[in-house]
Amino acid sequence: MNGKLRPLSIPTMVDRAMQALFLLALNPVAEVRADPQSYGFRPYRSTADALGQCFCVFAKKISPTVVFDADIKSCFDRISHTWWLANIPMDKAILRRWLAAGFVEKTVLHPTDEGTPQGGIISPVLANMALDGLERVARGAVPDRSLVNGVRYADDFLVTARTPEMLTEKVIPAITTFLAARGLELSEEKSRVTDVTTGFDFLGATLRKYDGKLLMTPSRKSIKAFLGSIRGSIKAHTGGSLGELVRLLNPRIRGWANYFCHRVSSRVFSKVDTAIFDAMVRWMRRRHPGKGLAWLRAKYFRSSEGRNWVITAPTGKADGSVSYSDLFRSQQPAHPPARQGAGGGYRVRPGLPRSGRAPRSA
Repeated sequence: MNGKLRPLSIPTMVDRAMQALFLLALNPVAEVRADPQSYGFRPYRSTADALGQCFCVFAKKISPTVVFDADIKSCFDRISHTWWLANIPMDKAILRRWLAAGFVEKTVLHPTDEGTPQGGIISPVLANMALDGLERVARGAVPDRSLVNGVRYADDFLVTARTPEMLTEKVIPAITTFLAARGLELSEEKSRVTDVTTGFDFLGATLRKYDGKLLMTPSRKSIKAFLGSIRGSIKAHTGGSLGELVRLLNPRIRGWANYFCHRVSSRVFSKVDTAIFDAMVRWMRRRHPGKGLAWLRAKYFRSSEGRNWVITAPTGKADGSVSYSDLFRSQQPAHPPARQGAGGGYRVRPGLPRSGRAPRSA
């Protein structure tokens, strides 16, 4: 993140088994004490639930418009061991040994005086228990009916209020004091007071109101990171077959599309599909610089379910039949495109794939 490395410590199998055993007893206690609107690393809760709560908070006409978009600086690495030992209801001797065990990197033992290793099975629950109460503190900093709401996912959270002054003068100082007792502080570079009409990013989505209507769309940052990853994989797959590349890309495209399919994503999906199509066409042309359009279409494309220019990898079976592995698309057309030929076929301009631009029926 921002060019910085994030440490990840993997416990030994014995420690992992012990942590799992203690977690069975600690998790029910953590669930009872948890903030109502905390969604990170909890059973039966996900980012979709957190974004759904954001919709409930901001979608109404009387909803708050001022929001504190906050992030805790190096949360897992800085939580005070003293606070944990005083407040976590479990065997103190075992907890002290886990927290202060240190880690080995390149045969060198490094001590751990604060924080918990990211990678331990019990670490997310410990971090959540340290942050539970944040919502109550934010609400208690101002009078009732001040439109104060909190939504937290791990160390990323939002707090709303009626006015910016309520946030800067009362809510944020109360949160800062709450975090300081646990050895934590807010990240200045990632925390800001903003307005929902201006828009802000949360959990990969951009939340913004347009003429009083809340829209939640994939953020530019998440789109850029996703396409950068896909293009990098396509460029690196120079010597492999199309079937291997399709099997590599399909789970990632499907997973990204499933994450954002409940957001306002139609236009974004269309642009993402076009960008991936362009990258695939460039990959084909690099592999076959002397081949023409007709040859490329016969080798790499087929028509399926009213769509032309479907990127596919045919695979022969033992019985002589052929199965097709099509490149997954984020957005499947709800109805056939309007441009049709006289015979019902789809009219595709031949020059489009040559320039890397996806046809309308793709």
